[in-house]
Amino acid sequence: MLKKIVTSTLLTSCIITIGLTSATTYADIVKNVAITAIVEHPSLNEIRDGVKDELAASGYKLNDNLIVQYQSAQGSSANAAQIAKQFIGNKPDIIVAIATPSAQAVAASTRTIPIVFAGITDPVAAKLIKSFEPTGTNITGVSDYLPLEPQIEFMKKIVPNVKAVGYVYSPGEINSTIVLKQLSELLTQQNIKMVAVPAQRTADIPTAAKTLTGKVDLIYTTTDNNVVSAYESLVKVANENKIPLLASFPDAIERGAVAAFGMSYYDVGRQSGKLVIRILNGEKPGDIAPETGHKTQLVINLEAAKRQGVTLSDDVMQSAYRVIGEKSQ
Repeated sequence: MLKKIVTSTLLTSCIITIGLTSATTYADIVKNVAITAIVEHPSLNEIRDGVKDELAASGYKLNDNLIVQYQSAQGSSANAAQIAKQFIGNKPDIIVAIATPSAQAVAASTRTIPIVFAGITDPVAAKLIKSFEPTGTNITGVSDYLPLEPQIEFMKKIVPNVKAVGYVYSPGEINSTIVLKQLSELLTQQNIKMVAVPAQRTADIPTAAKTLTGKVDLIYTTTDNNVVSAYESLVKVANENKIPLLASFPDAIERGAVAAFGMSYYDVGRQSGKLVIRILNGEKPGDIAPETGHKTQLVINLEAAKRQGVTLSDDVMQSAYRVIGEKSQ
């Protein structure tokens, strides 16, 4: 038994020291990247996958020269804070924080470990950065901010005679409240009414959605993590009441939205991954200017359009990046 233990120890030692010089340590060649997200849902998962794929494309291989830790806070800010403390205790080379609550938790817990935020609508309002200039701190990242004027034009293309827009949101999510304020102002300028309904918890989403019935011409959804987690309940209300459900995130069409015009979250992940690599290669996060995602897509679900009573114009169909389902005969 003693022989087996000694052999195992020697083998481990050999694996660690192969190819190392006296000035090189195991930590120099094996990078530890910690990734956390506030909740599991397709958009945030695509960011995570994009980061990992960018690392792989740059020569980082899991269990070879790369260790990746990943934890979801399951929608809880308290969990996000615990994860942040745990990650910091593990001393990774860099932390990727996906969505505002997770980024805020990590930023509040360390001023030294590099942080790359991803998928945050307004990192300035979230007090992660002061501007989109290099921060001089341990933080940089990629915002998923979308100009709202094109979103309104998108709504009008899908529902040309729109007079009232429904919006279910979480009061505790700063990205949602910012969009609410800005969108409401812009819609008012075009004589379109904004009907906003708060939903504090995931369980509140169905009731909030039902209150929009008969009051709006469409329901518009953003990457509010609470709402996205219960998206099927919104779809159910939209289907039953023939209310077009539109979104600012492309994977919403897989879950039952008629159309989505928004950021490619996988590409946000790849873009964030490029920042991670720059930091792993020696750049300081405070010297890297935060960025905004630059790839948008229009995607359409024809089956959802049938269920929600929407007729899509040829112009919309021709401008779509991707279409799923079959068109009515």
